[in-house]
Amino acid sequence: MRLLLLACLRAQTGNATTAARIQSHLHDAGHICVLKDASRCESLTEIANLTSADQFDAALAIHLYKGGRNLQGSRIPFGIIFGGTDINEDIRSEEKRRVMGAVLREARFAVAFTTEMKELAAAEWPDARKKIYVQYQGIRTTPTETFDWYRFLQNADIPADTDDLHVFLLICGLRRVKDPLYLVDVFSDWHRKEPSVHLGIIGPAVDPLLTTEIKEKIKRAPGVHLLQEMPQDDLHAAMRRCFAVVNSSISEGMSAAILEAMDLNIPVLARNIPGNAAIIKHKDTGLLFSDPQDSNSTAKLLKNFLLAQTWIECQSFSLMVFKDKATISFCCFLSLQTISNTIFKPLFTVYQKSRATLDQENVIKLEHLQFQGISHCFYFQD
Repeated sequence: MRLLLLACLRAQTGNATTAARIQSHLHDAGHICVLKDASRCESLTEIANLTSADQFDAALAIHLYKGGRNLQGSRIPFGIIFGGTDINEDIRSEEKRRVMGAVLREARFAVAFTTEMKELAAAEWPDARKKIYVQYQGIRTTPTETFDWYRFLQNADIPADTDDLHVFLLICGLRRVKDPLYLVDVFSDWHRKEPSVHLGIIGPAVDPLLTTEIKEKIKRAPGVHLLQEMPQDDLHAAMRRCFAVVNSSISEGMSAAILEAMDLNIPVLARNIPGNAAIIKHKDTGLLFSDPQDSNSTAKLLKNFLLAQTWIECQSFSLMVFKDKATISFCCFLSLQTISNTIFKPLFTVYQKSRATLDQENVIKLEHLQFQGISHCFYFQD
């Protein structure tokens, strides 16, 4: 089957990444899939000519408005993949809502990445409910093995000669809906108190005016850095070396950056919006915050939890306690688990009140502890 896939294909954006993954999957399945940049279509007739010339058997479009409007009146069957801003933002515009409704009526099917997104669309266009399917987004990370982290830090003007460096990465296209300025002040204030903390903002300059605002803002915000775009593989390598990935979007469909961070076993701090809450269970698969100050408290909590890992060894499958008066008290426990069911970064604070000599007579094995249905067991050594 020959398929036409329409999407906004600006490099390093979520839609472009999603389109490339779909194309790769279709190719692997034995189909021919041709990408067409919807943002570069000069007129609706350009797509009409493509779809009417027997070049394609069917079409797909990412984003109900930006991609879908080009398929109105198409002579070939087509489906729609919701992008995020179409359902969360464009729906507020009467003209865009009218166009999207017409596109959805013509579409054979539509795909939402989350149940919440399906419900939003179905509430606006009830007749389309039965043709909207929920399919969670799949991702794959391919970090460059030869990536030079220290050169990356040097280019970002981040001191690399610090043992306790904590780099948070905010990965997004520089546009209003991603709200990249949302956390600048709170991270800069934190950096003034703890110079090891840095926030790097990285992504394509989609909105030139906002990009200028960001550049001016960070001139007065020590510890915050605007980083250059980089190839996807290098970005994954940088994510793998960072302390945590941050998301501050006003709205999201399903953030590829969050999923990629999870796949790379990197903690995620994200704004508490429906698209993020659909894939992050607070204090289980990530951390959610509701305002900048909340994000600062959450980030500091994460930092303290991770540093506490130096106190323990997490290898055994039993918990050891001592018969004598030596005690180990748990102050807090937090586990992060990816959606692929891989536990990453077990986070907890353990304070050892006193020490005791480990020997077979002094040690008792207890049953596994159960937290949220997952067995987490640890042993502690001097």
